[in-house]
Amino acid sequence: MKAVYDPSSDTLTLELKPGPVAESDEDKPGIILDYDAAGDLVGIEILDASRRVTETRSMQFQVAG
Repeated sequence: MKAVYDPSSDTLTLELKPGPVAESDEDKPGIILDYDAAGDLVGIEILDASRRVTETRSMQFQVAG
């Protein structure tokens, strides 16, 4: 998994699985879900991220269990 914040476009991209995106749907305004050819969710794009995410320049990751 990879997270990238682009300050020039104020976009936060979460890449869940590498590979080509076959289809994208805007689930809610400013939230774009990317799918591969098999229909699996492979990424999430958050537009206007600085308005929607508390801290765009840092991230915590935790594995539960």
